[in-house]
Amino acid sequence: MSNLNNKVAIVTGAGRGIGREIALLLAKEGAKVVVNDLGGGADGSGNDSKVADEVVYEIKEAGGEAVANYDSVAEYESANNIVQTALNAFGRIDIVVNNAGILRDRMLFKMSEEEWDAVIAVHLKGSFNMTRAAAPYFKAQKSGRFIHFTSTSGLIGNIGQANYAAAKLGIAGLSKIAALDMARYNVTSNAVAPFAWSRLIGSIPTETDKEKARVAKLKQLSPAHIAPLVAFLSSDEASDVTGQIFGVRGKEIIVFSQPRPVRSVYNAEGWSIDSLSDIKGSLQSSFTPLEVSADVFPYEPLL
Repeated sequence: MSNLNNKVAIVTGAGRGIGREIALLLAKEGAKVVVNDLGGGADGSGNDSKVADEVVYEIKEAGGEAVANYDSVAEYESANNIVQTALNAFGRIDIVVNNAGILRDRMLFKMSEEEWDAVIAVHLKGSFNMTRAAAPYFKAQKSGRFIHFTSTSGLIGNIGQANYAAAKLGIAGLSKIAALDMARYNVTSNAVAPFAWSRLIGSIPTETDKEKARVAKLKQLSPAHIAPLVAFLSSDEASDVTGQIFGVRGKEIIVFSQPRPVRSVYNAEGWSIDSLSDIKGSLQSSFTPLEVSADVFPYEPLL
């Protein structure tokens, strides 16, 4: 049974890795797919149109329908062009998967403004650009699906990724507001934090035995594990699922908590440095530990 018959999907960054697997599965499930990828390197440099073309070819060879688009999501007008590609080719738009991304990892005290701006532009601004371009069409037809890609680098933390973490946590916020703003129009918006080996994490150091073991585990996490959740969130079966943050780690699907108050203190006279110092310990017991993603997920992935 095909769950996405007559749906039209845009998948950004669909030429490789996670995006490619999503595009292939959406097409297999009956969707008509715009395969967007400018064919840049992991750092966003360069372009190669054949990256998107090859995925379109795969989809068509399997009997599906797809067209390629090579625009950059980082440019507002280009995002509108991507949506227009769907309208020109297939007459409508039902699903937007904001997957495109780049990496410019650097310790915060060494990060350049250009490295910051480039990552924010593709991930956060790019997700806004695509969401903003599609939203009027979703509103008019009173239906639509946004699936955004966040990361535990932002939700939890990772060293040397200030730009990436800020963008990915921002995307979680964008996804929630899209869910709220579009709910009355039967449009859903959810975020997915993927655990999968891809070229974006292929630069992880492998100099020590511990690092080599970590990378060996990551390589077992296939991008194909991510696609089924995205296909489900794109379907009519998920019409009541919105405003959530999911994770996919091998064959495990995770629902993340979202920030809520955990403890409060009140002082009728107002607070001073001294009075805050006196009650610091009672608040400290509820502090979130300073952790990285691997601290929260220390167990073996379920494959």
